[in-house]
Amino acid sequence: MTAFLTRRRIRIINQVCWTVALCVAAIPFVFPFLWMVSSGFKSAAEIFGSPSLVPREWQWRNFIDVFNHQPFARQYFNSLYIAVIVTALTLLVSSLAGYALARMRFAGAALIALLLVTALMIPEEVTIIPNFFLMRWAGLVDTHWPLILLPTFGPQGIMATFLMRQYFLALPRELEDAGKMDGLSRLGVWWRIALPMSRPALAAVAIITFLNSWNLFLEPLIFVSSLDKFTLPLALSNFTDPYGTPLWHLQLAATSLAVVPILVVYIIAQRQIIESFALSGVKG
Repeated sequence: MTAFLTRRRIRIINQVCWTVALCVAAIPFVFPFLWMVSSGFKSAAEIFGSPSLVPREWQWRNFIDVFNHQPFARQYFNSLYIAVIVTALTLLVSSLAGYALARMRFAGAALIALLLVTALMIPEEVTIIPNFFLMRWAGLVDTHWPLILLPTFGPQGIMATFLMRQYFLALPRELEDAGKMDGLSRLGVWWRIALPMSRPALAAVAIITFLNSWNLFLEPLIFVSSLDKFTLPLALSNFTDPYGTPLWHLQLAATSLAVVPILVVYIIAQRQIIESFALSGVKG
């Protein structure tokens, strides 16, 4: 009994030590976020004049001025609906393409898979100029279409397709063969058998795609020029005075508002997000 209590006491001490050590290690990562949120409630002078996390005078009006300075509500909605559409399209396209590359045998399948991997090695900055001329030729400049089409069918979509292909390759063929014997078509097998079994991969694709689309900056900077069509990353860089000096108190308040959806999703689906990122780095 004494030995049991001793082991239990040692286990509790170890847990407490690990908890304290992790909390201390988390400080460098948590402090910038806390400073950003608290600075959103400070005046411009106090942000750089006081290192305290607690404002001397709470400037609640900063969060109202954010919406008066530019059409921030519209820009917020732009980012939200674009991220949702890009996520839905990427899930559809990548699951169809990944299933075709994993299960269908046709001439050039291996070459297409090789080209997909090769395309992932091309920096996004290399293709932005040809994409701009393509979108200008199609009359899509200063619209949201480039922000939807390019991530869906660009490197982000290619990564999603490759991830789905790897996951479909690991699924047992016997279940699909049973579905075919029951009269399911190839599309029916994909919809009724392959997709339900690939929910972890779909979750990984959905989360990574949504985060990438939400944080997209280069494409909006190149393709969008109208203020009411800005997305959040572009809007955050536009909180300046007439002389181009950043309005830090408004920018930090707007940034605090911008992280709310991502923070809410993470709190609600923390376990799924961690598993999704772990899955995205493991074959099958």
